[in-house]
Amino acid sequence: MTTPEPVTRPRRRHLIDPANPPPPPSSASLGRVQQWVLSVLATTTILHLTFGLLLAAWVIDQDDLVPVVGLEVIAGVFAVIAVAVARAIHRRPVLSPWLLLGVLPTLLGLVVTLR
Repeated sequence: MTTPEPVTRPRRRHLIDPANPPPPPSSASLGRVQQWVLSVLATTTILHLTFGLLLAAWVIDQDDLVPVVGLEVIAGVFAVIAVAVARAIHRRPVLSPWLLLGVLPTLLGLVVTLR
């Protein structure tokens, strides 16, 4: 009497083949992820400060425009710094047209204040 041969099923694609493991992640991809995480954290932190300054400008007494406009200009300066920090973390030239994005909070503040 002969023994039946075992049925071999093909390996499923979603399982790792122990005889042929995938390559380990490279340190370059890990460094890239760390760069993005750092730039997002730094930029959002500085932008929180920016919008906090805008909120403070809108809450204080609107009769005297000098401190209101001053806070809005300072908010714009911090927004420009946020864009510059993100570009510096990614090793890009800091002076670029992207810095104009930092002017948007000041323009937003002035539109709300002077309307």
